[in-house]
Amino acid sequence: MNTNKRTARVAGLLYLIVAITGFFSPYVRGIIIVNGDASATANNIMNSECLFRFGLVSDLIMVTSWILLVFALYKLFESVNKNYGLLMIAFVLVGSAITCINALNKYAALLVLNGAGYFTTFETGQLQGLAMLFLDLCKSGNYIAHIFFGLWLFPLSYLVIKSGFIPQILGALLAVAGFGYLIDFFTFFLFPNFGVAVTPFTFWGELLLLLWLLIKGVAVQKPATTEAG
Repeated sequence: MNTNKRTARVAGLLYLIVAITGFFSPYVRGIIIVNGDASATANNIMNSECLFRFGLVSDLIMVTSWILLVFALYKLFESVNKNYGLLMIAFVLVGSAITCINALNKYAALLVLNGAGYFTTFETGQLQGLAMLFLDLCKSGNYIAHIFFGLWLFPLSYLVIKSGFIPQILGALLAVAGFGYLIDFFTFFLFPNFGVAVTPFTFWGELLLLLWLLIKGVAVQKPATTEAG
């Protein structure tokens, strides 16, 4: 197996981990968090604390795998355009930092509900409301991170299209996925009552690239023709 094929397979495996953990955490949130009901949400967290913690750890595994993924992709595409590769890395690092802060908000909700000693002066309802506030901050932070979930896909789209060793249609679909994240970000903050996300309908480019890298890989890479910008 040549170096490029091995790098592609590693990137595909990391992308698979990102996809699985990135799906698991929202799945947990959907089970546990009851929108607008702090009491029910608090009871769900305490009754399923282990699941809630797994969701939190899943976020951190996703971030770690995403960072490793973008460096693997940079290695794969560095002969295409290094500047676009570096831009891709920058977007991922910022998005990862925001996601880690979101995870901290999620953990703060758990600390509040577990009744650490410095919360003894708070009543149960106040603790539940405070925990819900942290969870709402986490949700809002996730949508802020959508900016970078989307933006990193644009340089990746360019690199795929220009590479010559991955079908160009995958690059086009990645751009569509990038716009999907950005649309959901703007919708959440500008039209909060809209209530419809488009990313479940635009993610196909990422899924197909994942499968291509994992199963097909890249047989050969074009001779080094790195563009200056």
